[in-house]
This record gives sequence, structure tokens and C-alpha cells, in this order.
Amino acid sequence: MKAMILAAGLGKRMRPLTDHCPKPLLPVAGKPLIVHHLERLAHHGIQEVIINVSYRGKQIMQALGDGKQHGVSIAWSHEREPLETGGGIRHALPLLGDAPFLLVNGDIWCDHLPDPIALGDDLAHLVLVDNPDHHPQGDFHLMHSGRVQQEGSPRLTFSGLSVIDPALVAGMPSGAFALAPLLKNAMQHQRVSGEYFQGNWVDVGTPERLARLEAQLQAAP
Repeated sequence: MKAMILAAGLGKRMRPLTDHCPKPLLPVAGKPLIVHHLERLAHHGIQEVIINVSYRGKQIMQALGDGKQHGVSIAWSHEREPLETGGGIRHALPLLGDAPFLLVNGDIWCDHLPDPIALGDDLAHLVLVDNPDHHPQGDFHLMHSGRVQQEGSPRLTFSGLSVIDPALVAGMPSGAFALAPLLKNAMQHQRVSGEYFQGNWVDVGTPERLARLEAQLQAAP
């Protein structure tokens, strides 16, 4: 299974840290955030990684190269302007191919990856986590059957980790568009499964959360 890391965002919430450094290269625990993802992917046996870049993309490409130093092979999907999550995946389809792939949001930290499951008739499999303080309302409901629904209680937060079938976006026109509406439409047709993860996960969306993650990792044995 291939993996795609989303790394094309402007990082506005991380300013001023991202004024001169793209968010994926911000250091945490002695290495760029995106390197943690690459090393975890390699550890799980995933070697082919597609990374989309836009804002300060050349910096990211120069820092990571072909990925061999981190145990993976990187193919780059360059966007002249950020295409949002859905548009970025649509733009990268020639690199991703037709098989389901692992999707990783570049601005999270997590010590877990979903298993490379067979989706069957599903279009997506989402990893859901407990709602963080900054997002108490959550995103979706995970049923006992393993189905993910837009409505229902209790609610959980989408972690930014998922397995995606390219067919989810393949019918969309090129350009910028969000992934969430496509996922919600697939949920209405009972084509999204999920799992609940209770381990270490951080949405590294602000300088304050980055600092807390740094402190947490430095204090770890």
C-alpha cells in the first residue's frame, strides 16, 4: 500500500513560526514533524510515499529529497496553489494509482497507523480519537457495527489518519475542493468504516500545541 502525506497547506495558524519555515519542517523532538511520519511509515513497511507540496514546497523537497535516508521512496505532487485536501488527492491520482492508500495529515503527531485493510465496497476507513479541548463537539459517530456516521452520539474527532479509495475523488473535476463533503456523502451510503484509537495523538495546529507536544515528547522515557 502507498501512503500520501498532506503537506501543501499555508500553515496560517502556526504563524509566526511558518513565516519562513513550512509547517511540515517545524522541529519537534529533534526532527521535522514530517520526518516522524516518514519514519513511522517505514517502520510499518510502507515504502512508497506521495507528498503534496505548495507553500515553500522547494524547502520541503530539498530537505527530504527522495526519502531514502528515512527508509522510503518519495514522489512529489506539486500544486501551484494549495488545492485543499480533496483537490490535493485528486491532483495526485496519477502517482497514487487505483488501489486504496493510507492518507496522513501532515499537521498531526500520532504513534499509530491504521492497518492496510481491504476496503471492500467502502470508500474510506477513518481513525477516530477522543475530542480534544479545542474541538469538543467532535466530527462523527462510530457505531458498534464499525460504520461511521455524520450524526449520532457519542461523537469522536477524525484524527487525520485514514485509508482512502481513489474512487472517492476520481469523479471530481480538478481544482481545489474539500474532502469532508465527499466523506459525508459516502457515510450516507454506508460506505465509510472506522476505528477508535485511544493512544497518543496531537493536532499540531498552533505554536502552543507544538510546544506542548515538544514538552510531552521530551518528558517521555
